[in-house]
Amino acid sequence: MAANGSSCEQSQRRAGAKDKLNGKSTDASVRERRQKDKEERLSLVLWRRPLTTLHYFLLETLIKLKEWTYELWHRRGTVFLFLVLCSVFSVTYSTEGAHQQYVQYLEKKFLWCAYWVGLGILSSVGLGTGLHTFLLYLGPHIASVTLAAYECGSTDFPEPPYPDQIVCPDDGGLEGSISIFSIMSKVRLEACMWGAGTAIGELPPYFMARAARQSGADPDDEEYEEFEEMLEQAEGAQDFVTRAKLGVQHMVQKVGFFGILACASIPNPLFDLAGITCGHFLVPFWTFFGATLIGKAIIKMHIQKLFVIITFSKHIVEQMVSLIGSVPKIGPALQKPFSQYLEAQKNKLHHAGGSRSGDENWLSWVFEKVVLVMVCYFIISIINSMAQSYAKRLQQLRHSEEKTK
Repeated sequence: MAANGSSCEQSQRRAGAKDKLNGKSTDASVRERRQKDKEERLSLVLWRRPLTTLHYFLLETLIKLKEWTYELWHRRGTVFLFLVLCSVFSVTYSTEGAHQQYVQYLEKKFLWCAYWVGLGILSSVGLGTGLHTFLLYLGPHIASVTLAAYECGSTDFPEPPYPDQIVCPDDGGLEGSISIFSIMSKVRLEACMWGAGTAIGELPPYFMARAARQSGADPDDEEYEEFEEMLEQAEGAQDFVTRAKLGVQHMVQKVGFFGILACASIPNPLFDLAGITCGHFLVPFWTFFGATLIGKAIIKMHIQKLFVIITFSKHIVEQMVSLIGSVPKIGPALQKPFSQYLEAQKNKLHHAGGSRSGDENWLSWVFEKVVLVMVCYFIISIINSMAQSYAKRLQQLRHSEEKTK
């Protein structure tokens, strides 16, 4: 009997070991298949397979439009209420009366805020590579307001033409009356709206991870797949990037609201992981979004504003231009266009609609082309990303057909 019992135990151990071995080999084959599929999708880019990429992009666009139309139809009551409100606002806007001055003021403020919120969303929403709208739009706007404030001695720029064009007020201001806090107050609205837009752009990873966790379905996102693999391999993590990601995940998971607030309050390229972590562990929506909004629209934006304002304050700019001139041999040649550009900017602040010098035109032309290149790259990255999403749909369809056979 004892011999029979020991033989049964041995056979059970062998069966268990065999099952574990089969499980490991299955996991390895699944991981290998996923890696192969990922490499195949990443090769689908405009500069390698332009016709296929454009074809898949159009098909994915049609699928997305169909899905959005379906969602709007299911929420037709909300859509109808929104259309009624738009009709009321349209009638109010077109009707003559004493209220028109308030309507025009609200329209101007709404469009100004919507512009910066939209740029903030584009910066963080994750379409393709993301458009760096702080470097392209908000940063230069804060810098121009800073330079103008120090030159004019005031931040009370006449409206209009501000914010489309900055012109010094006729009465001017006192020399040395400008402070960092007065400039921060001048650009607070647009900076906070941009920060709120970046907070809204962080919501898709949160909702995607939350929906995947609640439904139990396979994740339909590369970052979420990497997140799950990272959790599985957490103990053996060695490289710095993985340990940094794990640090963000542990902080958000254990500290909660204040952990999310800390991650959102500093320039953090890994914050997408915080959204995925919150969605995966079913953190309440207002806990995640409230901490993200406070961190990005208030704390982080004041840090970034302060950095730009200090960098472009009058004495710092003058020191930077003099440092350029001190470079051996090429310094004076490099210093000249920058000095002339700054001088032309100062003259333009005192003369609305003044003509631009050749050096200013040259620097403006360079900046416009940099913006154009970055916007084009952003659009190309969206096309590639959507084409790869359609390729993933085809791969999933192929694998499901293989399972049913």
